[in-house]
Amino acid sequence: MADEPSYVERIFSLKDRVAIVTGGMGQLGTEYVGALARADAKVAVYDVKEQPNKALKSLAKRCPVAFFAVDITDRKALEHATDRLEATWGPPTILVNNAALDFPPQASGEAFENAPVSQWRQALEVNVTGAFLCCQVMGGRMARAGGGSIINISSIYGLVSPDQRIYEQPKSKGRFIKPAVYGVSKSGLVSLTRYLATYWADRNIRVNALTLGGVFNNQEEWFVANYSQRTPMGRMARQDEYNGAVVFLASDASSYMTGGNLVIDGGWTAW
Repeated sequence: MADEPSYVERIFSLKDRVAIVTGGMGQLGTEYVGALARADAKVAVYDVKEQPNKALKSLAKRCPVAFFAVDITDRKALEHATDRLEATWGPPTILVNNAALDFPPQASGEAFENAPVSQWRQALEVNVTGAFLCCQVMGGRMARAGGGSIINISSIYGLVSPDQRIYEQPKSKGRFIKPAVYGVSKSGLVSLTRYLATYWADRNIRVNALTLGGVFNNQEEWFVANYSQRTPMGRMARQDEYNGAVVFLASDASSYMTGGNLVIDGGWTAW
């Protein structure tokens, strides 16, 4: 039949699936919500912000998108939001652990030696503990419901150390250092991915990591130039260039993939 979906449309379709995107109002979170919704998923946005941004407000007029003000480090809040979600759409079948806390490079020659432990704990609480709690709450419901897909958003700094040279501002006084905690937290997320992939393999839950390179976000010209020169493809990513990977990992197109780490970084980690 001419109106039947093609093979590609079928394996990438998310029709009748319920997705949760944490940090869904951020630059990339907004993109993921849009990509999943356009693949016919019902998408719940979990974010500490209470009001949706303009792009998501517009999307919600055309697609099933719901908003929940949630602190992912609060298990009770996660349970409450997901109870409300289930009452409306049923149990989640897709979880994108996207919410994360990062800190800008610090202007100090001894930034690591002097980095405040409060900053370290804060980032680990959101980036690792928050993802851990989301996996407990939403993953547990997936297991009871018969399966699902969890996508943990990692970073090239979870695989390799930052190249501190790209943070050296021309004619600046002192050295800028990218803090250690972001990379440590993202590395931990990859390890959590492997653990849960084996733990839930017999419950039809696939767990994969998606490791990203840097995204252009109107950074200063000198930084964009430094980053681009360090990248084989010669540029930073556009904010929409990870959407296909998210849909792939969420859909039946990746049905035999679990415990994997899909690296999309313009070649950054290739040299």
